[in-house]
Amino acid sequence: MRELKSVAQRVAPGSWGAHRSIGAAVRDARPGGVITVQAGTYTEALVLDKDIVLVAKGTVRVVAPRGPAVTVHTGRAELRGFTLVSPAPREAAVLLRGGEPVLRDCEITGGRVEVAAGAAPLLRDCSVRQAEGMAVRLTGTSRTTLEALTVGGCTGDGVVVEDEAALELADSLVDGVAGCGIVVTAGAHAALTRCEIRGSGATAVLVDGHASAALSECRLYEAAGLGIWVRGTAGRPPGPQRRRQWGTGPAGEDPNPVAVSSSVDAAVHSADRAQGVRLHDCEIFRIGRSGVLVEDQSSIVLDRCQVHRTTGAAVLVRGQAFAELVSVRAVDCTDTALVVSATGNATARDSTFARTGANGLYATGEAWVSLTGCTVRETAYTAVHLGGSARVEVQDCAIGGTPEYGVRVTERAELLAERCEVTDVELTGLCVEGGDAALRDCRIEGDRDGVRLTTTHRPLLSHCAVTSVGEAGVRVGRGTGALLENVTITGATTGLLLEEDSTVLVEGGAVRESRGSGVVVYASARPAVHGLTVESAAKNALYVGDGGEGRYDDCHFTGSRFPAVYAGARSRFVLRRCVVDGTETDLLRDEEAEVYARDCHVEDAVDPVLPTLPPPPTEQGSTQVPDVRRAVATRGTAGEGEQDPEAPEAAAAKLEELRAELDRLVGLEGVKHDVVTLTRLMQMVKARQDAGLAPPPLSRHLVFAGNPGTGKTTVARLYGGFLAALGLLSRGHLVEADRGDLVGEYVGHTAPKTTAVFRRALGGVLFIDEAYSLAPQGQFTDFGSEAISTLVKLMEDHRDEVVVIVAGYPNEMNRLLESNAGLASRFTRTLHFDDYSSSDLVRIVEHQADSHQYTFAPQTIAALHDYFETLPRGEQFGNGRSARQVFQQMTERHAQRVAELGLGAVDFASADEELLTTLLPVDLPPEEAF
Repeated sequence: MRELKSVAQRVAPGSWGAHRSIGAAVRDARPGGVITVQAGTYTEALVLDKDIVLVAKGTVRVVAPRGPAVTVHTGRAELRGFTLVSPAPREAAVLLRGGEPVLRDCEITGGRVEVAAGAAPLLRDCSVRQAEGMAVRLTGTSRTTLEALTVGGCTGDGVVVEDEAALELADSLVDGVAGCGIVVTAGAHAALTRCEIRGSGATAVLVDGHASAALSECRLYEAAGLGIWVRGTAGRPPGPQRRRQWGTGPAGEDPNPVAVSSSVDAAVHSADRAQGVRLHDCEIFRIGRSGVLVEDQSSIVLDRCQVHRTTGAAVLVRGQAFAELVSVRAVDCTDTALVVSATGNATARDSTFARTGANGLYATGEAWVSLTGCTVRETAYTAVHLGGSARVEVQDCAIGGTPEYGVRVTERAELLAERCEVTDVELTGLCVEGGDAALRDCRIEGDRDGVRLTTTHRPLLSHCAVTSVGEAGVRVGRGTGALLENVTITGATTGLLLEEDSTVLVEGGAVRESRGSGVVVYASARPAVHGLTVESAAKNALYVGDGGEGRYDDCHFTGSRFPAVYAGARSRFVLRRCVVDGTETDLLRDEEAEVYARDCHVEDAVDPVLPTLPPPPTEQGSTQVPDVRRAVATRGTAGEGEQDPEAPEAAAAKLEELRAELDRLVGLEGVKHDVVTLTRLMQMVKARQDAGLAPPPLSRHLVFAGNPGTGKTTVARLYGGFLAALGLLSRGHLVEADRGDLVGEYVGHTAPKTTAVFRRALGGVLFIDEAYSLAPQGQFTDFGSEAISTLVKLMEDHRDEVVVIVAGYPNEMNRLLESNAGLASRFTRTLHFDDYSSSDLVRIVEHQADSHQYTFAPQTIAALHDYFETLPRGEQFGNGRSARQVFQQMTERHAQRVAELGLGAVDFASADEELLTTLLPVDLPPEEAF
């Protein structure tokens, strides 16, 4: 009997042989003992530190007079079937500080469950109700398992996981809490399986700090706030941040400068999945705000999830956050399905974004987005909208079903698309307004225009099919350049419409069944068309309007109802090796038109004209027709460095103007001589080209070797101007870049960044300052080598369209050239920029003073010269930059000196001009300032 008593205890007030309180039974129990408790209300606070089991017989309420109803410090205590009540709703009703306690079929009311320190409890089939602040709080390094838990009627958050705590929550319901349903913060981790988070007053699930969470088969719904909110660095693995990459093409090949594929490195992919915030087979719906918000530097993976019926965006990624979506359905939201802003990243595969009250995808800021195998349809606004400097890649996607645009690229955004379909669009299928785009193997339809391009970049369409029932199949806007490779255009009033001052290169392709003319060229448009077929046009096959230009080689104009080619007043263009058939008239021209033809063949026409036309002037040994193939390298127009070949006096005047500006530069005598020599060489190159002779093997790319502040950028700008004035560059503009503009942060990012910068420089000069930083000494795996390889290939592909100048310290530049054989072979000439002498620096300061209406006392000039003579010329010395800084500090010290005279406002107004403008030796800054 004594041994039995040590194992089994009974609590039944008023019964013989039973304990009157639970606490007494606990104190008397031995490890492994079982305590049965008679139904009733017990006003006491239990402290458990033994391996014992407490079993409620009937309804047993434990009401704490103060503090927790149950506290566990250690051991494996187990409670079954109890109701645990706290008198203070904002305090803990159950406090588990250690051990591995178990609560089964328990109801905790009027206070929270708190797990602290290293406790590892299990709660199964329990409920927590009427708590304030939070219902369950997990802290420290605790490891908690909650199964079939119900949380309801709480005025704060449901379950809060903090510090380094871990939670496994399964088959549970968090219902109607006033705050967040689940909060995971700091370094905590939570795993939720088959849970429902319903009716939260704020966010259903919040993951913050550097916490992580995994949700599987969960439903988050009817939240007044967000469905899931991930912020801070939650979900990001420790160490350097990884971002999904733009692919670099098949192994062993150079990166494609226009279109790249999105492939995720397997090792990086598995490393990121080992931690993070992941939702699998989850449903988020009937949400008051956005379904998913990922911000700051956080990260999330959504796998086979559904997000629908949200008031805000279905998925919103902003800050520096990253989201990966796999087989996700984001539908039926009143806002946009997927929004990516700031420097956010998002990749989506095999996902659907549909039936939205705004856009399907909206990317802005410096966002980076990749869509593969996705559907974007039935949107109230534009299906895919790009703004800011966003960069978006889409592959194998179906886009459309919108009353606005299928895809719209604005501001500085960039689009790369492969094997996509854009259909059922009421306005324009693809609209590029200021941004850039490259599309391959795409099918594009639009009710107004199929494709509309208005930008200073040069969009690319390659092997695409464009259909329109509206105004134009492809419309190239005023001053826009584009490249069309094997593009087929069907329908529309005009198949290919080239507006004023546009410069387009067309290689191959076809224009079919236009309801008006096949190709229309407006004034000053200068296309280069090669191998294009225009068939069955209701009007002309080629309509060159008043003042239109261009060159049309190896084209086939067939079956037009009007004359195959129309030449308006003052138009001037060339046709070579073209074929015209299936029409009664081959050419109708205005009397002021200049049309040249060579080796053209005409069939079916009555009295053909093309065979009787003279060849181009250059082939007669006279004036050259504009070289439009070179002009389409950029979008430049006259006035941006481009000179009219028919106005040699204008070009000569521009050369004189540039020469005068070069001469006005302080110092740099050797550089000036080299630039003038190069200009003369280039004049000879131009003359040989005009004479039909092959140009000599002369590289235009240069190395500028010198210390900072020696005028390298200014000379680069002038060099571009010289080449543009000679007609060897179409614009001559300067694009400045450094390592940060060319080198990416992760694998596959560098080639697209370098290509984008290079394309902006086409027609002008790409000036890369501190270029040696692309090849850091002793770093063989740096991404700079990828930038160099990309540059080498681009320079080869566009050898006549751009000049590249690399600049930096002399010794460092030698190391750069030695780092890549292809680079060294393309930079065969180096211009050396010597440091400015003290006299040169004085002249620079004098020029600054004159520009800002200051004068020097006679003794100041001598003091300034002595100042520069004694100024240390170390690595921090900036040459011309230092001279400008000296002048700035002199003006500041002058202002301080005059202010110390104590003059009032009236005195200043009547002060002598000399006082306000004359700089004295005392205004020189101390040498230690530099």
